[in-house]
Amino acid sequence: MMKRKRVLGSAAIGAGLLAALLGLPNGAVAQSTAPPAAVSVLSPDIPAANSMAHAQQFQTIATANGGNRAHGRPGYRASLDYVKSKLDAAGFQTSVQSFSYQGATGYNLIADWPQGDANQVVFLGAHLDGVPAGPGVNDNGSGSSAVLETALAVARANAKPTKRLRFGWWGAEELGLIGSKYYVQNLPAAERSKINAYLNFDMVGAKNTTTWGVYTDSSTLSAVFTEYFRSKGLPTRGFNIGARSDHASFKSAGIQVSGIASGDDPCYHARCDDINNISSPVMGHATNAAAYAAWKLAGIPEGAALPSAAYRPAG
Repeated sequence: MMKRKRVLGSAAIGAGLLAALLGLPNGAVAQSTAPPAAVSVLSPDIPAANSMAHAQQFQTIATANGGNRAHGRPGYRASLDYVKSKLDAAGFQTSVQSFSYQGATGYNLIADWPQGDANQVVFLGAHLDGVPAGPGVNDNGSGSSAVLETALAVARANAKPTKRLRFGWWGAEELGLIGSKYYVQNLPAAERSKINAYLNFDMVGAKNTTTWGVYTDSSTLSAVFTEYFRSKGLPTRGFNIGARSDHASFKSAGIQVSGIASGDDPCYHARCDDINNISSPVMGHATNAAAYAAWKLAGIPEGAALPSAAYRPAG
């Protein structure tokens, strides 16, 4: 995220304190600790190793490119090329959108799964850039990995959703949501109106996460995430993240938005935001929550989720 993103603490943090941390009125944060509920959507059970493998690749890219993946730096373009190569091989229709900011060229990557009604789009996205100080693995290699692995799960299942699934990776988020703003502002009004929902995944891999944050911008969309976490016996906290991540670019255009975030990150915007700053179980939940939302909101029929054994860790 482009702002102070120590969004969630441990489950022991009270709602009032969390509201204060978020700059919200007391009572603006609600916690759900309801017992597990039955999941009604047959989405895939994606091994955590898959999204962890993508995160490791982002770490490797940063290490080979000056220690970061920031806007205008070679590590960012290498990250984009990695994601695009995976999507192209899986059969997605991809496009790279370039923009200029602070004297450097930035890039957005958009991928459409060529099935479903193109007039009804369910959009999952994450920012791909980090800050110059470090590798940016939690912020936001984690969200980028979860979204990428969800897209690849769609392809492996040869899913045929009722609605069109679209995935995006944004540039220069850390400098003010620049990439996602550019995308939305340059999208014709008729195309914006086709987007039914935008779901944001920013900092979703923090170690020791016990309570998950669910954006409260849309009660309908947030309920989908809450349903997934309840099915796993995991508590959630609803919070209003305001205009501090890429969902805000879509919300400003009248598009329904939501998203998730993991726990507090002591390595926020620091050199230690590396592969050791995230954990496999947390990444597994983030990825499967994204997949659950994609399957449910896009209307992927039951039977379009392969057995978990069919999912091999990404290369």
